[in-house]
Amino acid sequence: MNEKFINVNNSNIYYTTTGKGDAVVLVHGFAEDSSIWNTQTAFLKNNFLLIIPDLPGSGQSSLLQKENAGIEDYAHCIQLILQQENITQCTMIGHSMGGYITLAFAEKYPGLLKGLGLFHSSAYADDDEKISTRKKGVLFIETYGAEAFLKTSLPGLFHDVQKSQHQIEELLTKGKTFTSRALIQYYHAMIARPDRTQVLKNLAGPVLFMMGLHDKAVPYQHSLQQSYLPHQSYIYVLRNSAHMGMLEEKDKVNECLLFFLQNI
Repeated sequence: MNEKFINVNNSNIYYTTTGKGDAVVLVHGFAEDSSIWNTQTAFLKNNFLLIIPDLPGSGQSSLLQKENAGIEDYAHCIQLILQQENITQCTMIGHSMGGYITLAFAEKYPGLLKGLGLFHSSAYADDDEKISTRKKGVLFIETYGAEAFLKTSLPGLFHDVQKSQHQIEELLTKGKTFTSRALIQYYHAMIARPDRTQVLKNLAGPVLFMMGLHDKAVPYQHSLQQSYLPHQSYIYVLRNSAHMGMLEEKDKVNECLLFFLQNI
């Protein structure tokens, strides 16, 4: 595995490359880092060139020093990574917030994508209820800090909390590295993002939809509704997962990703 950095407006953005073959970018979600994809990386690296960034403010990447940084700014960071790696086309898979970034990337740089994957993610903008929930989250983080917020929110992302206790503890340990400023920047960026269902309709390549039957963050029915928008969709339902399928049903996720990537 090669560890690399790219400087974006005086912020150092960390990413790794591993494997060989067609390029695949794996984009993690809110309050995660690139290690969330470790199981998938080990499984896919013999068949694909994997490019896995730490989003700005996560893992080893510094936060973007920009007022009102948005989802589009994170997508631009990934475009610069691809440029540095001389990648002219890739497939991009985004988990949760990473899916929002993937859609923003598809809107801005459609010629760079062969296809994309929405992994427990959505093209819909936040509705009023979701915006209110996120604003309450911002207030909680400002009052009690990032670590306390993650302790209250992370367990709700899993279907079987008792079975997933080890994974939750690992995420909480990593969560101690997040600053309140980073999580708040992410929340504001997610609130501000527009509806991108038109991106799904216009995309030339196929779209993977990975849905958790018990997902409360991105409800199963919402995922199912938008899965009919692209010209070609690959639809997988994880029946024993909520929002963290790559941890809750690792083998099935690996098989689904491999099938999708091999058939693009």
